[in-house]
Amino acid sequence: MKFRSPAKVNLYLEILSKRPDGYHEIQTLMQRIDLSDELEIDLGGRGIRLVSEGAEVPEGMDNLACRAARIFCEEFGIRGDLRIRLKKKIPVAAGLGGGSSNAATVLLGLNELLQAGGEGERLMALGAKIGADVPFFIFQKPALARGMGEKLTAVNLPAPLWFLMLVPPFPISTAWAYQAYDRLPGKKKEPMRIKNSYRELADLLPLLKNDLESAALTRHPQIAHMKEELLARGARGALMSGSGPVIFGLFSMRKEAERTEKAVALPAGWQTVITRGI
Repeated sequence: MKFRSPAKVNLYLEILSKRPDGYHEIQTLMQRIDLSDELEIDLGGRGIRLVSEGAEVPEGMDNLACRAARIFCEEFGIRGDLRIRLKKKIPVAAGLGGGSSNAATVLLGLNELLQAGGEGERLMALGAKIGADVPFFIFQKPALARGMGEKLTAVNLPAPLWFLMLVPPFPISTAWAYQAYDRLPGKKKEPMRIKNSYRELADLLPLLKNDLESAALTRHPQIAHMKEELLARGARGALMSGSGPVIFGLFSMRKEAERTEKAVALPAGWQTVITRGI
């Protein structure tokens, strides 16, 4: 059975504190986008196998999709004999949640394929064992995520929202981004209050913030330049997503995103993708 595994963007990401276990308390506003990997699950064979094409991804249980399959089968007492075929379209290590989405899609897909009857809360609890963003992809709505990302509250966002993604030729690991952030001085602040509904794009613009941007800029200052380029060429707002390095410009219409795509001056190796919020 075939499934689509969507990416996400962070419209707001604030790091509140570092926990004793080394993880971070955050609050972040996320939305899925229609840039998606293609994932196919076939039952049978022996063991959990992964076949991938496109970008290079971790293999075996280092891959979140395989880990999700194992956890699901253990939870529901099912023999773990299946093949996952993954066609990557979401950039890897880019701040778009591709690996977490793949894991969530495996949990949802196996639940449907095997008619296991797992409810949303149960699947989200399983997802939280795999990665902080996995429950969000199971939630399947724009959401404010708190805690490590597992405490979710639905948020209404204006539709449609269009994104012009600028994809650099270099990755940023999430672990490195948080470590770099921890080394930055002067981080004390009061958390912003995120509302449960935003009717217009203009209402979202004051929110656009990502604490991990400052960490990314210590190694990749061109991210700031490309944000300025997006704004100068017509984007209503611009931000780095997640731990980066992908940057997006925000628009209310596709034709506006297309116009900016034609006008923006890309550095060598950078690519563009136009996508819509879902």
